[in-house]
Amino acid sequence: MHPEMLPRPAPITNDEYCARRRALMDRLPGDSAVLLPGGSLVTRSRDSEFPFRQDSDFHYLTGFAEPDALLLLLPGRAAGESVLFCQDRDPTLEAWTGIRLGAEGAVCAHAIDQAFENVEREARLVELLDGRHVLYLPLGDGEALSLAEQLRGKLAGRSRRGVVAPSAFADVSELIHEQRLRKSKAELALMRHAGAISARAHVRAMRAARPGLMEWQLQAELEHEFRWQGGSGPAYASIVGGGVNACVLHYIENHAPLEEGALVLIDAGAEFDLYAGDITRTFPVNGRFSEPQRTLYEVVLAAQERAVAAVRPGVTLATIHAGVVHDLTAGLIALGLLEGDVQARIDDGSYKRFYLHSTSHWLGLDVHDVGAYRHADQPRALAPGMVLTVEPGLYVPTDDDLPEAFCGLGIRIEDDVVVTQDGHEVLTADVPKRVEEIEALMARD
Repeated sequence: MHPEMLPRPAPITNDEYCARRRALMDRLPGDSAVLLPGGSLVTRSRDSEFPFRQDSDFHYLTGFAEPDALLLLLPGRAAGESVLFCQDRDPTLEAWTGIRLGAEGAVCAHAIDQAFENVEREARLVELLDGRHVLYLPLGDGEALSLAEQLRGKLAGRSRRGVVAPSAFADVSELIHEQRLRKSKAELALMRHAGAISARAHVRAMRAARPGLMEWQLQAELEHEFRWQGGSGPAYASIVGGGVNACVLHYIENHAPLEEGALVLIDAGAEFDLYAGDITRTFPVNGRFSEPQRTLYEVVLAAQERAVAAVRPGVTLATIHAGVVHDLTAGLIALGLLEGDVQARIDDGSYKRFYLHSTSHWLGLDVHDVGAYRHADQPRALAPGMVLTVEPGLYVPTDDDLPEAFCGLGIRIEDDVVVTQDGHEVLTADVPKRVEEIEALMARD
């Protein structure tokens, strides 16, 4: 029997894409321009490509889904402030790879002021950039920078005819990333859906798990649900680590058997309309926690629940992380994995033997989403519309000086959380994380 299909949320509207472009241009000088390339197809093997995914910044400003596009923003231009260059219409190629919108279709479908096909790009860009003194582009993109240098050279070569070339380049990425940090209502609806799909996939994997399966078989359960629910697939390489593999933070081989008496850590999330879900759950392969597994798990769970409860406007990720470090360190001492005073073990960094990463990262169009973590040289205060993960973990190496009962255990618990006006909302609450809930879900007749 097929699982229930969740209702799809509405896509981002053209009005919102227009408002995003407007907000960006309002922050720029009137004699400037923005040059932003889209993504390109990447060869997988010989004459086949990886499935195309649009560049996140380009998608954020356009919603345009085809490769090899270029966006030009020209504040104050009477003939249209947004100009898109796109693939040429080509009936022969379209018979192989699908219909292309073309210039006319791009204007109609995406509310772009003006569009041209790429065959006109070189000549049109030189004309459009005449008189623009500052050119904003992603300076970390080598191809974008090379194109900008070429255009500036061509414009400078026509200076005797009164053509004015850009005199300076500036980075547009930070400006776009600041806009992307706080999500709109429409974006949050998409992220709720990505979280709901991801949660269903984790529940499905818990129900399917049993000794003797391979890690890749749980991966298949997860990714089937992602696609069945209309996601494009995983938002990142799914991690399914059984036993000691859970102690490898980015373990993606997923090729080992799931063993009786072991835990399995799954870190996986669906991508829906380019927005990411990101959930981690750790549970026993056979459906029942052993006593050492339970005691270590409860330390991580308590830290995670307290950290989630702390998410609200005005709090910083640094404060949340400090609370997690304190709770985990106290738990490690209580279990005999560390000795001495909690603050002393924090100060000397002893806890880092078991907890190697930060507690949170931004989430959105990218799994590790954009936006500075510091503002005015201080940790950034959370504000409504920001979305973050909360994901403490403990990873016990198989070292001779550690209690054998805990060696090789890796536990991480992660949820996606949006900051609201007066607190927070957990987007991934539909997958259990308390011991009794997990065991009840996995119970077999």
